[in-house]
Amino acid sequence: MSTLNQLKKPIEIQLDSFQRVLKNSVKSKVPLLDVIMRYLLKAKGKQLRPVIVVYSATLFGQPNEVTYRAASLIELLHTATLVHDDVVDDASRRRGRFSINALWRNKIAVLAGDYLLSRGMLLALKSKDYSILEIVSEAVKEMSEGELLQMEKARKLDIDEAVYYDVIRKKTASLLASCFAAGAASTCNDPELIRRMWQIGELAGMAFQIKDDLFDFQKNNLTGKPSGIDIKEKKMTLPLIYALSKASYLEKRKIINIVKNHNTDENRVSWLMDFVTESGGLAYAENKMNEFKKQSLDLLCTFPENQARKALEQLVVFSIERSK
Repeated sequence: MSTLNQLKKPIEIQLDSFQRVLKNSVKSKVPLLDVIMRYLLKAKGKQLRPVIVVYSATLFGQPNEVTYRAASLIELLHTATLVHDDVVDDASRRRGRFSINALWRNKIAVLAGDYLLSRGMLLALKSKDYSILEIVSEAVKEMSEGELLQMEKARKLDIDEAVYYDVIRKKTASLLASCFAAGAASTCNDPELIRRMWQIGELAGMAFQIKDDLFDFQKNNLTGKPSGIDIKEKKMTLPLIYALSKASYLEKRKIINIVKNHNTDENRVSWLMDFVTESGGLAYAENKMNEFKKQSLDLLCTFPENQARKALEQLVVFSIERSK
């Protein structure tokens, strides 16, 4: 049994309550929408985020209906972003199943994503969960800014380490931060404690994204070569940024040329992946990932030791040390 499944066991009742709220929140009288929502709910994924919300709530009190609405709001937001991402990336698969845009076309997928967002916001508004809504709305704003900042930098390829951290803090870490903060806000009304929980999630989210960067350099079981998908998509990840900082003027020109103009050339991409590895880019990124993980766990340890804190520590470690 995986760590995540072990952590789900003690909160099965709370997760069932979350599922009830989530399922009821997306019901629609429009037959097509109802079919799409049921299709989406069948692909549960790992459900890491709702588990974090429940344990964050448990750290301060007893999980309640506000907790389940907070977990549902975040899950609806997360699912909406995935549906929209698949449209932007023209992806046909998601979690081993056909994506919404592959089955129902882009226009319907975009509207389905909009519906998910609106249902989440209404869920919080109708119950007057204003603090939860504020936390999650902040995450939505940050995620949008992060995506656009990354797109802007991808055109110029002028991203340095500081800008990279700004991008991943907004784009990835803000959603994980909202899980910790929203869970806490459902059972605690101390702004300082809620803010600290946001910081814990943000630091964990930074490490989470760097782990994703490193996955790109893992060798594919079929080809024996790294995937290099980030390079093909002109994404400047931490290993590549570090390698660039260590490269000579001519090497930099060659690297930028490959990323800009030859990112689909397998041989050139393979050379670049090797260059990044030999430059120490992977080792540097792994060290930074571990620094963020340690900062997150250290901040978590400022709370009293109990089962909820222990579970959150394990969740932070799991999210970073996952195998895919």
